Amino acid sequence: MALPINIKDLIYRRVVENARVEYKRDWNPENIIHAICAFANDIDNWGGGYIVIGVGEENSIKSDRFEKAYYIRKMSNSIRANQLEEKELFLLANNVPFDDRANMRANIEDLKPSLISNFLYEINSDLYSSSLSMSLKELADNMHLSGGPSELVKPLNVGLMFFNERPDVFFPYTRIEVVDKPDPTGEGMTEKVFVGSLDRQLKDALSYIQNYIIKEKIKKDATKAEANRLYNFPFAAVEEALSNAVYHKSYQIGEPITVTITPDKMEITSLPGPDRTITDEDIKNCHLVSKRYRNRRIGDFLKELKLVEGRNTGIPTIVKALSLNGSDMPIFETDDDRTYFTVIIPVQKEFIPVAKKFSAPKNSRKSRAEIKELILYMLRENGNISKSELALAMGYTKVTDAVSSAIKELMTEEKVKYLYPDNKHDMKQKICLL
Repeated sequence: MALPINIKDLIYRRVVENARVEYKRDWNPENIIHAICAFANDIDNWGGGYIVIGVGEENSIKSDRFEKAYYIRKMSNSIRANQLEEKELFLLANNVPFDDRANMRANIEDLKPSLISNFLYEINSDLYSSSLSMSLKELADNMHLSGGPSELVKPLNVGLMFFNERPDVFFPYTRIEVVDKPDPTGEGMTEKVFVGSLDRQLKDALSYIQNYIIKEKIKKDATKAEANRLYNFPFAAVEEALSNAVYHKSYQIGEPITVTITPDKMEITSLPGPDRTITDEDIKNCHLVSKRYRNRRIGDFLKELKLVEGRNTGIPTIVKALSLNGSDMPIFETDDDRTYFTVIIPVQKEFIPVAKKFSAPKNSRKSRAEIKELILYMLRENGNISKSELALAMGYTKVTDAVSSAIKELMTEEKVKYLYPDNKHDMKQKICLL
């Protein structure tokens, strides 16, 4: 069969990316078959690839050892798939996504008509009025929530996720856990668990975060008539990040979505990580545009409820909300095997607390070395801090000569510096570590 591209273009990689071309100096049957399997499995949805073989003799594999293994492409190499990657291959081999498959362990009666009607009413569907007089089987059929032969109709997984009050019965640990850790030691920690249909637990978790976690500060600006409103975590960013976690997690993995709040950040984690069409560079640059979706039906329902944005607009929404709030940009984390995905939303700097560990009574005497050590400690723990905040945390009512001298010495030693070195008397001036 003729090649679909010019052979010189292929050899010199003028058209095809490196990852889709495998070069073999000579005929090595075992390695070549590994490469063929990797391209055929096409785990990254590239559309296969090409193997260019130099001059060599014909040969065949002769081995007394037969081993079953799966191979995939990772960058420009053919490697043996690990256990998680094998599972992903099996999922890809089945063209029906998990959320759109019939659940053979459930019955059609496990779908709750009241939840379906409430959903239709909330999205203002034309089906709502007629749904009130339909049988459950008819209703499920009209909404594409059932599958299987007529003699054994079963609910689809997506139906159980949205229209059953406890989907965690069918999909273990389908829930959202919100943990608030105000102190690293765990003192004062609170934990809330949200269960129910996917939309219900998402709405409840977001409502809790909005009412009990998100804080507001109003800052006056002399140059503007209106005040600036700042939030430790802008709700629009949190809403999008958590909704995306519900959308994209695998409900075949028995782990919850976790939201962990500490004084300096919020972390939202779900399993597994992004698919391999999204590169590590894409993740670093906040450019998470997927070529395939793990849960298309779940996404459709969440979009109808206006709980997620349209196609590939979630990350820009998060970035925009943080930018408008004066917050640092989000951080996206995963590992080499893409076993998890974490969205880190930094707290707005105005809400970073000043360390109080070394608070002392007024006028308590400290040596110069102790003052310098305290300053370095508080900068490490809290980031940039003003002189007055440093003095108050050490028990002084104002910036004393001892504190000023200690700061000057640390600057001479090139351990700290001014945040705004060109304007040392700036009202927003802070001290920061070098």
